[in-house]
Amino acid sequence: MHLEGSCHCGAVRFSVTAHEPVPFMRCYCSICRKTAGSGGFAINLGADRRTLQVEGAEHLTVYRARMPDGSHSQGERNFCRQCGTALWMFDPRWPELLHPHAGAVDTPLPQPPSVTHMMLGSKPDWVEAHVQAQDDAFQNYPKASLAEWHAQRGLTSP
Repeated sequence: MHLEGSCHCGAVRFSVTAHEPVPFMRCYCSICRKTAGSGGFAINLGADRRTLQVEGAEHLTVYRARMPDGSHSQGERNFCRQCGTALWMFDPRWPELLHPHAGAVDTPLPQPPSVTHMMLGSKPDWVEAHVQAQDDAFQNYPKASLAEWHAQRGLTSP
């Protein structure tokens, strides 16, 4: 599925092909929650990094989260330096993948048949996780990857 996205101020626009475009996974970890969260969680999609096209790349900045042990995450969280919009995450350990933030995508996204709530062990008390009967909930990471979840449900996009 072809996705187009942008930051709030319009300085950065991007397009990418997403094979896993259903916004089903809500991450409550402190990194996602604090850098891109609304409602106490962030939602990432799965896309093919080779297809990424960016207008306004000079307005991008990258944040690498500090981990509890003092090291830095390998994940590169790309933001607009003008307005602070979280745009996508890239991790060089999986060079073919790019994870656009659903909130930065302007293309209408498919409605998920269920939601996976992950990293609930990091959720602050003020955040209410709206876990429905058909949803999955994990204190840490789910067993199925983003790609596996889409494939199991026949939702992978060409």
